[in-house]
Amino acid sequence: MEKLKLNIAGMTCVNCSNAIERVTSKIDGVSGAKVNFANGVGEFMLKDISLKDSVIDKIKKLGYEVAFDVEEFEKKREKHIKFLLQRCVVAGVLSIIIMSLEMFVTPNFAINLLMLVLGLFVLIYSGRSFFTHAYGALRNKSFDMNVLVSLGTGSAFLYSFFVFVLGDAFPSELKHMYFSGPGMIITFVLFGKFLEERSKAKASDYLKTLMDLMPKNALLVTSDAEAKEIPASELKVGDVVMLKSGFNIACDGVIVQGGAEIDTSTLTGESLPVYKQSGDLIYAGGVVTSGYINVRVNKPVSQSLIAQILMLLSDASTKKMPISRLADKISNIFVPSVIAIACLTFVVWMIFTQNLTHALLSAVCVLIISCPCALGLATPIGIISALARGAKSGILIKNPEVIEIIKDVKFAVFDKTGTLSKGQIEVLSSTLNDDELALLASVERLSEHPISKAIVRYVKNRGIKFVPNKFEFKNLVGLGISAKDENNALFIGNEKLMSEQNIVIDEFAKQKISEANSRGEGVVLFANNGEFLGFVSLSDELRDESPKVISDLKNLGIKTIMLSGDNENVVKTIAKSLQVDEYYANALPSDKFDKISELCKLGKVLFVGDGVNDSPSLKQADVGMAMNSGTDIAKAAGDIVLVRNDLNKVLDALKLGKSAMTIIKENLFWAFIYNLICIPIAAGVLYPFFGILLSPVYGALAMCFSSITVVLNSLRLRYKEII
Repeated sequence: MEKLKLNIAGMTCVNCSNAIERVTSKIDGVSGAKVNFANGVGEFMLKDISLKDSVIDKIKKLGYEVAFDVEEFEKKREKHIKFLLQRCVVAGVLSIIIMSLEMFVTPNFAINLLMLVLGLFVLIYSGRSFFTHAYGALRNKSFDMNVLVSLGTGSAFLYSFFVFVLGDAFPSELKHMYFSGPGMIITFVLFGKFLEERSKAKASDYLKTLMDLMPKNALLVTSDAEAKEIPASELKVGDVVMLKSGFNIACDGVIVQGGAEIDTSTLTGESLPVYKQSGDLIYAGGVVTSGYINVRVNKPVSQSLIAQILMLLSDASTKKMPISRLADKISNIFVPSVIAIACLTFVVWMIFTQNLTHALLSAVCVLIISCPCALGLATPIGIISALARGAKSGILIKNPEVIEIIKDVKFAVFDKTGTLSKGQIEVLSSTLNDDELALLASVERLSEHPISKAIVRYVKNRGIKFVPNKFEFKNLVGLGISAKDENNALFIGNEKLMSEQNIVIDEFAKQKISEANSRGEGVVLFANNGEFLGFVSLSDELRDESPKVISDLKNLGIKTIMLSGDNENVVKTIAKSLQVDEYYANALPSDKFDKISELCKLGKVLFVGDGVNDSPSLKQADVGMAMNSGTDIAKAAGDIVLVRNDLNKVLDALKLGKSAMTIIKENLFWAFIYNLICIPIAAGVLYPFFGILLSPVYGALAMCFSSITVVLNSLRLRYKEII
């Protein structure tokens, strides 16, 4: 069995993906088809890969574009988005022209004919897709918004058309035409689809960004010990690769020569570089900060850890189905009901009055007055207001679908480095006096190491002046640094360096060093002329707001969990200080992904992260939040970006989601109430008692009032104090 994955552009609703699944599943040899409307990816299980062309041909015949790589897919999707905008603009401009003619120009044959032609053009050019998708929905026994839009716009246009053609057959009070109505409905719905498609396009940039992160070339050590630059994709298991300071690692492998400090923050989130030497494993995606190593490739590049992250991201995107729209849920009940009422209206009028004109007009009036303008506006206008309110407060919502999900979150999962912590190494304490710190910083400023920069920054902030010097500086990979001049022989580094230099550390200092290590802090020891002077301890400082955010989430009944690539001591200490419910240390990207997947089966999961290593989890979680200070890949993979890097915005986003859904439900309520009141009146229930037969002109006014109510209600969200 072969799996075929295709990028499909041009889908505008869930029915598009359903149609592709249905048609391709009928091909002999295709045992399964799964198409995700949200990210435009289709997976097809084929008995033989030769069926690939048949699948692609069927998809193209349905009117969709097929792309074979991310770049081609993005171009085709961008073309589709531009076409959506173009149709929306055309519908909007022509609808305004028709409405102006209806309101301000005295009607005559020429004016009415012009409105008919313009209205027909809007239906054919801008609204054609609604009718084709409605047909597909009805074939699948589904009644979604496409059916609702087609029903309303089609009824209004046909009614107006028959008034134009058979005007004398209509009573004077029923001779009104509504060619602008269908155009305005199509304009509003197209605008909502344009916003949706654009947000989806932005949300999938992470895949391309992650692929760009991988180095394109590598230095291959040849049999004659020379270094030859080759494309990284050509590396084979058993090849030996040379890596120097500043090199990005292009493969997974084992160090066979040398030693180096590796920045693994991309993969593990760990803020401090890790020293690796002969025999140690290293992974693609890391960076050599200092040192020199030769690495024997032990996995194909396509199976490296960074490639697995890419695969996890792709799989998470494919499995994450779009949420069902509230309007679609309602329309599955509402649309059949309207059709049934219209038919019943016609039958009842014919039985009791035997007046074909009144029976037909009343039935059509039911369909016209149920035009889904308010219902169609209810969700997109509410979402647009929520997006604007969030942006104003530093909450950038890239994927509007999470607005419905976020209020139901049961688990809040946090990465540590750069999320709960500031993501920057800081000096926490020092046993050195000012003169010793000045000497230490004067040496450290000669190094570009992250720890050296943290020490220099600490000394500067204390207002201590550096010591002028002409040190002979040397970097000792895996140990620390040394510096010598006429009066000093300085050694700065770890306990192994002190031991090699026969520098004695007293018992009291050893105890303090041990206590710092148990708290998960890094320790830099300092000695001069063979005498141990003291040490500085370093760590990644917690954000000021982290404890309160964790506490508030727990008070809301949300379980808090910390996932980190850092070591057990560091994670345990921070988990205890924050009082999170659970914590997991030494977690690789796949470990985080698996844990998120496990939690998703138990309830809605919110994940907050900032690194490349967090991107699969950000995509797999029901709601992914990325810190704005994080990597571009994390921000692209997240549903929400916290622009101000303030964890308090996690709580604000929860409140915003709840308020937005309340507004949207209120909108749907008003749209439903409008139909509940007006449809029976349109059907003629008041006629036997009061002789009132509703004219479509009053129905149009009522529909307009309903739409204005929905818009004004949504605008409340932009000014409502929710934060």
